[in-house]
Amino acid sequence: MTRKYIDCREFPSEMGCSVALSADTEAELLEAAVQHAVSVHRHTDSPELRTQLKMLFHDGTPPMEVVRAA
Repeated sequence: MTRKYIDCREFPSEMGCSVALSADTEAELLEAAVQHAVSVHRHTDSPELRTQLKMLFHDGTPPMEVVRAA
């Protein structure tokens, strides 16, 4: 089984969020990512948010350093 991850460092934000989340399953990662997006980034939990987050998932584990998107 390949771990999955999502990494806020890949995307510029006002707060400069440096959180990276990883999990053994996509479902577990999605729930953690939604909780983070809602509580920290003030997004609203919706089907659209969940679809967008899933598109940002990567296989493996987050790298130690990430170059932020421009």
